[in-house]
Amino acid sequence: MTNRYETVFILTPVLSEEQAKETVAKFKSLLKDGGAKMRHEEDWGLRKLAYPIQKKSTGFYHLVEFEAEGSVIADVELAFRRDERVIRFLTVRMDKHAIEYAEKRRSNKSKEKAKA
Repeated sequence: MTNRYETVFILTPVLSEEQAKETVAKFKSLLKDGGAKMRHEEDWGLRKLAYPIQKKSTGFYHLVEFEAEGSVIADVELAFRRDERVIRFLTVRMDKHAIEYAEKRRSNKSKEKAKA
């Protein structure tokens, strides 16, 4: 049975924009190779961290929402831990309320863009 997951990861700010995109592509292809079905993706860009991590105060934030088997998560998280470009990550299994909230938030964002 597949579950819906949401992963947010923070990449080190010393990367160029191109290197950050390559890193994101690497993790997306790792998910797809594991049989994950991509649902949504957001690039939040360079943001200030709440507290310094590895003497860095900013990082590239990225969110990926996908459906996958639970076994895929262990492989992806191992890859996150091994990659020195990733300074933090968090994967959460979404329940029906979280899925509902995420979809409502996305539809509100698209409505705001349509107005602008």
